[in-house]
Amino acid sequence: MKRFGSFFRRYLLFNFLVLISLPLLAIFMFAGVSPSEESADTLYEYRSIVVLIGLIFAVLISISWIFFYRLRRRLIRLQEAMAVPADGDGLPRPTSARPARLDEIGQLEASFNRMVRQLEDSRRRELEEESLRRRLIANLSHDLRTPLTVIRGHASRLSKESLSLEGRDSLGAIDHMITRVGELMDDLLAYTLLTSGKYPYHPVPTDIVRFARASIASWYPAFEQAGFRIEVDLPMQTTFSWEVDPQWMTRVLDNLFQNILRHAGTGQYVGIAVNAELERLTIADRGPGMDEPSADRGAGIGLAITTHMLKEMKLQADFVSDENGTSVTIRQAKN
Repeated sequence: MKRFGSFFRRYLLFNFLVLISLPLLAIFMFAGVSPSEESADTLYEYRSIVVLIGLIFAVLISISWIFFYRLRRRLIRLQEAMAVPADGDGLPRPTSARPARLDEIGQLEASFNRMVRQLEDSRRRELEEESLRRRLIANLSHDLRTPLTVIRGHASRLSKESLSLEGRDSLGAIDHMITRVGELMDDLLAYTLLTSGKYPYHPVPTDIVRFARASIASWYPAFEQAGFRIEVDLPMQTTFSWEVDPQWMTRVLDNLFQNILRHAGTGQYVGIAVNAELERLTIADRGPGMDEPSADRGAGIGLAITTHMLKEMKLQADFVSDENGTSVTIRQAKN
């Protein structure tokens, strides 16, 4: 193994030699001085010794200043390399370490560069795997639509035939599962487009009170058919606006209302309220809570889409859930 020179060892050795040489030099200088000699000569030699020692100390201080200046400059260069660029990929940049100067700081720079290269390789593999996963999901979502359409067509044809009551129940369950799988594929495709930055986004100032009123009106028949009690608390005079994409906001509220229909049916309640003063929108149910198991519970893709869309629109959702129900409050995100 190659033996590297020590940056600090050389500096300490130099200081040690200087400190040892000063008393030795003084001994040699005073060894030839006799007490009987004239005081003028003795004073001259004393002055010479003092001047010489002063020169040695001046040289020592100059070399120490150069040493610490170079040390500080190299440490600052390493610190700047460790700083993550604000407009980059979140990784630091390698420092310009010179192999000829592999002392302690040089070895630290070399280790730092090896770490940066490993992080870059890991990030590159992660991006490649993420790109492959997104292409796979997009292709599967597209390719599965055709067989689902064919299955739905055969189910529709069977519904026109004379079937027993159990047969019609089974056919209804098949149609329900086909719809569920189609929605799941739509969610997968939407999430893939969102995370890849390819989902169209066009924010405009949007009246939230009017938007909430239109949204609950579109879902009113579905909740009424399911036997839900609907409570709407929207201000009549005051309102406020958010800079959001109307299609994204529609998708967010649709996901929340759909989750209530699918998972909170036992509570038979849905409420929507808007606080114009605090600029908050709240949707609540009286189901068993988010922690309770549900037959239709999936992998949470719809909730992930909702969270991602709200974050991109500079909004956030505060979830409060227990055995008495769940409430979701949408508000502007804190900076």
